[in-house]
Amino acid sequence: MRFDVLTLFPELFAPLLTSGITRRAYRGNGEGGAIDVHLHNPRDQAEGNYRRVDDRPFGGGPGMVMMAEPLARCLAAAQAARAAAACPPGPVLLFSPLGRTLNHAEVERWAASPGAVLVCGRYEGLDQRFIDTHVDEQISLGDFVLSGGEIAAMALLDAVARLQPGVLGDAESHAQDSFNPLLDGLLDCPHYTRPEKWVSEGQVQGVPEVLLSGNHARIERWRREQRLALTARLRPDLLAQARKAGRLSRQDETFLSSLL
Repeated sequence: MRFDVLTLFPELFAPLLTSGITRRAYRGNGEGGAIDVHLHNPRDQAEGNYRRVDDRPFGGGPGMVMMAEPLARCLAAAQAARAAAACPPGPVLLFSPLGRTLNHAEVERWAASPGAVLVCGRYEGLDQRFIDTHVDEQISLGDFVLSGGEIAAMALLDAVARLQPGVLGDAESHAQDSFNPLLDGLLDCPHYTRPEKWVSEGQVQGVPEVLLSGNHARIERWRREQRLALTARLRPDLLAQARKAGRLSRQDETFLSSLL
């Protein structure tokens, strides 16, 4: 799996690729992981003494727009590098507020793919002609605007890395994540660890008794009910999707009715 990232700030990616447990997923940092990440700076493909990559927008208005030609040359160089490494041409993804919101299903799709070319925009955006000519998909993290696509690209790379075999300490860890189909797409339940009694601001807070019972069937049912309750309160849309897909049992529905 190979991801080529087009970015004006490749130095931002160094901590992601070398820190934390997910560094195991990335090749080239001594870990020998399954994901190859290569960074390409459009400024290296720009012309002139100043290596200019942006200019004022036609029609006026604030800010600057990334120029199509340096981006196109940078993309061509990235695709040539993929071909030289016997890697198939990657679909071109642009991180943009116009894109489809990234979710767990999309992450799973990219985690099982040969990779892609990730384009990180800056300033007011990219010349639309580059988008029309080269971009295959646009992805958004949500209804807000970032200063650039780098954070969004790192979010995708990190989410994909977590799903790679051998990356997490426990192979079942990601199976218990929120939104995972193995949890029927529900939110995850609360978690507790030592100490059993925690004193904060003069109040003693304990752990739910069921988690100390050793009764695994009761524990699993408690966790299921907590997931149902949290999802019903915070993300009723996810609960509706699970119900429509037939993922809720009669026992689940009885519990949800009791909440009302």
